[in-house]
Amino acid sequence: MRRWLYLLPVAVFVLMAGVFYAGLGIDTDVLPSPLIDEAAPQFDLPPLPGSRNGLATADFKGAVSLVNVFASWCVPCRAEHAVLNALAATKKVPIYGINYKDKGEAANAWIAALGDPYTRIGADDGRVGIEWGVYGVPETFLVDRSGHIRYKHVGPLTQADIDKTILPLVARLQQ
Repeated sequence: MRRWLYLLPVAVFVLMAGVFYAGLGIDTDVLPSPLIDEAAPQFDLPPLPGSRNGLATADFKGAVSLVNVFASWCVPCRAEHAVLNALAATKKVPIYGINYKDKGEAANAWIAALGDPYTRIGADDGRVGIEWGVYGVPETFLVDRSGHIRYKHVGPLTQADIDKTILPLVARLQQ
């Protein structure tokens, strides 16, 4: 019986080493989203102060759309903004913005200074971001013409992300 007691710590160690070894194969750059292939959450956000149009789920129906969650206080959002402006100039896909937990005046100043790639922007107090499963900003979603989320990108978009992932998906979904 005493031999088994000596082997117990060894067995626990081997089990834990196996679990840790299996964890090494997990891609930490990919955050799972239970919303992939699900309908976009139902929402109706007010516009930024001084804007006419807010953003609602109904705006995504009928066309493939890119939904970008951003904030003026977000440094990586500033880095990706030039990429979004360039994509908007191509007119290949409409870009909608969800301004996440931000002050309207700060968001308006940010858009005025950096340009406005968005077709519409909705001001979110955080509730809609939670419904979309937002971990943090920036995050970008690709929504198909029926309103289903088909792709989620966490972190700032780069031109390589646009060229290698976003635009091929947009082309496939537009067929």
